[in-house]
Order: sequence, then C-alpha cells, then structure tokens
Amino acid sequence: MLSKWLQSRKITTGRRSLQQEAIPLRKHLKDEAKRKKAEARINGDNISNKRQRTDPRLEKWELTVGIEIHAELNTACKLFSSASAEPYDQQHATTPNSRVALFDAAMPGTQPQFQVATLLPAVRAAIALGCDVQHKSGWDRKHYFHWDQPNGYQITQYYKAFAKDGSLTLRASDGVPAGDLNGADSLVIGIKQIQMEQDTAKTTNVGSSAYHIDLNRAGMPLIEIITLPHIHSPQTAAAVVRKIQAVLRSVDACVTGMELGGLRADVNVSVRQRGTDGTGASYSGVSGLGQRTEIKNLSSFKAVEDAIVAERDRQISVLEAGDVIEGETRGWTLGATETTRLRGKEGEVDYRYMPDADLPPLVIGRDLVQHLTQTLPTLPDAMEVELQEIYGLSLKDAKTMIDVDEGDRVDFFETAVEHVLSSDDEASDSDVAANKRKVGKMVGNWILHELGGLLTTQERSWDDVRVTPKKMSDIIVLLQGKEITMRVAKQLLTEVFEQEPCSEPVPTIEQLVDAGNLRLRPLTQRGYEELAQSIVDASPDMVKAVREKGQKGKIMWFVGQMVRTGDEGTVEPEKAKEVLERLMARNGAP
Repeated sequence: MLSKWLQSRKITTGRRSLQQEAIPLRKHLKDEAKRKKAEARINGDNISNKRQRTDPRLEKWELTVGIEIHAELNTACKLFSSASAEPYDQQHATTPNSRVALFDAAMPGTQPQFQVATLLPAVRAAIALGCDVQHKSGWDRKHYFHWDQPNGYQITQYYKAFAKDGSLTLRASDGVPAGDLNGADSLVIGIKQIQMEQDTAKTTNVGSSAYHIDLNRAGMPLIEIITLPHIHSPQTAAAVVRKIQAVLRSVDACVTGMELGGLRADVNVSVRQRGTDGTGASYSGVSGLGQRTEIKNLSSFKAVEDAIVAERDRQISVLEAGDVIEGETRGWTLGATETTRLRGKEGEVDYRYMPDADLPPLVIGRDLVQHLTQTLPTLPDAMEVELQEIYGLSLKDAKTMIDVDEGDRVDFFETAVEHVLSSDDEASDSDVAANKRKVGKMVGNWILHELGGLLTTQERSWDDVRVTPKKMSDIIVLLQGKEITMRVAKQLLTEVFEQEPCSEPVPTIEQLVDAGNLRLRPLTQRGYEELAQSIVDASPDMVKAVREKGQKGKIMWFVGQMVRTGDEGTVEPEKAKEVLERLMARNGAP
C-alpha cells in the first residue's frame, strides 16, 4: 500500500540501473515462498498449522458457511440521486462531503429518484452469476438508527430482489480443497438472490469520542450477493469471494475489488456434529444447520479465511464445553486469533422492514435482459479455456493472466498476439491455429514473467506500464526473426518500461535497435568455435564437471560465458550451445 501511495504522488524510492536485468516473476514467487517458509519456521507457524490440519475435532464437527457480498457498482451516479459515484481522483480523494445530493443528506422534503443507469451493471452481474432476473421487483426500508445512515433507514430489496436462484461453479484450480470436491471435477455454490441497495456514509474516528462523517459514500449503489449455506471449508469460502470478484470485474459491474474497498463480505458461520441435525435451524431450503453467527465487513480474502477458522474453532470449543452458541454479530481484526462480539443478532423484526412508499416497483424489460445477455463479455471460466485452447497457455498462466491487474493483462496479451501474427505474411491458413498457440505461449511468457518481473522489482502497478502491446510485439518479432538476441530483447523491454512520459514522439523499437547498434551480427562458424575454445581453456574445473561427472547442464554456464564475452549482438545462445556440445564431445566428454 505504501508503494501505491508513493506512486500516486510521483515519489520514487530510487531507480534501478538500465543494465540490471529484471527478476522473472517465477523466481520472485519462489524467493517469496522461501522467505515465508523461513519466517514460518521461526515463528512456529508450521507447527500450529500442522496441528490445525490434524485437529481431531474437525472429524467430529462440520462447518457450514454462507456469504453475503456487497459490491459497489460501476456507475456514474448514486442509486437514488444524481450525485457523482465515479471513482475519486487524487484531487477529490481527500475532500469529504463533496459529492452529496440533498437526498443523500436526508434533507427534509427530499425523495429518492431511482437512477436507471445503475441497473445496467447490476443486471450484467446477475446474468453472469446465472440468476433469473425478475421482471418486477420492489424496494424496502430497513430501519436502524446510526449516524452513517442519515434517513434512519436503508433502501434495499429484502423481500422482492431483482435477481434470484443463481449459481457459482468452482474447481480445484480456484482453490477448492479436494475434500470439498469429494472426487468431482467441480463444486456448485447456490446463490439465493442479488439485491440492489444503498451504501452507508463513511465514519472516521478522530479521537477517543469524536467521529467525522463523510456522506460521499452515502447512497452509493451496491449489489448484495447472498449465497446459500453450501460452503464447508474456509478455503472454499475465500475461493467463492475471489471467483465472484473476478466475475464482476469481467462484466464491468464492479468499480474496484476487495483490495481497494469496492467489495466487502459478511460471513455466516455455524457448526454441527457430523451425522446430526444440528439445532434444527434451516435457511432457504437447507435444514439441520447449527446456530449461526455473522462476521461483518471482511475486506480481504485472507480475512475471510482466517475469520472463519477462528469462529469455527470458537464455536466448537463452546459446544464441547456444554454451552450454546448465541445468535450474534461478531467482528474480526487482521492478525487476531479470535472473533469479538459486537452485538446481538438483529432479525427481521428488529429492522422493521416495510415497502418504501416513495418508490414504485422496479420493472425490468425482457428485451433489456436479452440484449445484456447477448452482449455480455467473456466470463473468467470461458476466458480461461480460450487462453489454454486457442493461445496455448498453461492452466496456471491462464488463471494468472485473468486474475492479476483486474484482467487488463488479457486485453494487452490478445492485442500483442495479433500484432505478432499480423507481421507473419508467410503463414498459410492451415498453420494459423498452431501458430497462434506458439505465439500465444511466447507472448504470455513475456507479459507474465519478463514484464511481470519488471513490475515487481520496481514496485509499479499495471496502470503505470509504459510498454504498449505494439512495442512488446515489435520486440518479439525481432527476436523471432533472429534480428536480435534474447539478451537484447530483455534490454529493450527494460528501456521502454523505464521511459519517462514526455510530449515528444518516443523512438520506435527499430530506432532503438539501430541507435544502439543492437542488431544481431552473428559470428562465423570459425568465430563461434574460437570463442568456445577460449572459454573452455579458461575454465578447467567446469570442463571437468562436464567430462568426468557428467553434469551436462553445466553446458549452459559456458553458453552464458560466450554471450557475455562476445560483442553485443554477435552470439546466439542456441548456436553457442550447439558449438559447445560438439566441442565437448570431440574432447571426450560423456
């Protein structure tokens, strides 16, 4: 978060030398995993995690979870007023109460005016989540008195939601444990309904007993997605939230994700002994549940998982001590080991739900639903398949491409692939599919690992990337045509990545290559052999490792030495490897 704050104010923490090569993303992830593993050993986390996994109580008790996800809709105005709901820019981000209409502040005599444009992203979300969009729905007042709700009630759709009976399909690749899949390829989580509602104002504590209220958020358009209690592990719960966020982003329904506050989750947690009917509680057709508690306002995937683990373990301990679970609302703080009681659980009677007298029913035309269905963008599951089958990416790379940077890398990827393919005039129609897979793998590797490595080492966000798909493809085309070496290609990518924004025309990749004399000028066969021989003669220990110990992988060390020793743009690694292998074989290497 600190790095994003610094970037937003154009404050840098130092620049890397142009000659320093970027750390590939895979290496960075490996190093990060090693670091976390080492920290876990020091802190004893490995021991506690092992105990948690083998906790015999989990064989006796079954966890059940339902989730309510509140997502901020991508609209220009608020739900019942014309006040701006667009994301803040830096100029207005710190100006409280600057986007407030009279109705948002509950001024006497004002009435809600439903803003039709807010319906479009809501319906797209409902269609994407497989819901039945209702032709007619209604508005209800949920009464409670708190300073974050000026009217004394929230307008929502408790009784007649605009979308019902949806579903979400999850697989092992989404993070679902094998035990939840129970041998199946996928797991389906039911969605009870999706309702539109207002957001509340933002409260900021400025002292021991003083609070500031910012009405900019009051009345912002939300959808609440309510799942059925079909979830039986913390990992699956986090996977549900993560997958719903990806779906909402893919159809441009949600402004920002959990990491920026545009999506929050409440989880309902209960436990019961396996093979029993719990307390006999039921919810929307699911019976035999234990008494549930609700944990409010979880703002990260980790918080969802950790809070459920803590509440599950607390409830088991309470029940095994002979006590009963109280229906209540609880809170969670990152880094805590237990949830905390906030208040007794409110019910339908407490909120005094009643139809809103100032708003007519919401009527959604079948033609609108049909149009939005036909024009819906590609959903994450379909995109994942497309990236694998059409572009040749692995499942892991396809998921990463979709998940990171709000899916922006997918658009970048597809554009770059098309640029590379358009440069090949000799490809026949029969080669198109195979060529697209070959090019897709190459471009995917450059975007995820080379460009991703630069983003990681320089702590930049995707929004700050100055490499265009055209420039990326120009580098790859030159590399494919053996006009530049891999080392030069990476150097060019780094140089373009680090270019400062300017009003003057920036040089093309071809101009950069010519200006730096970077075009490949391969050595003659004799030149390769002489350079290889000089490296071999100067490295007897490495030669011994290859010849006597059979460590053939050491050949690549010699290749690296040839690339570094030769003049820039004269040594091709593939050719150098061929020459070295012949040289070693001729000298008796195994």
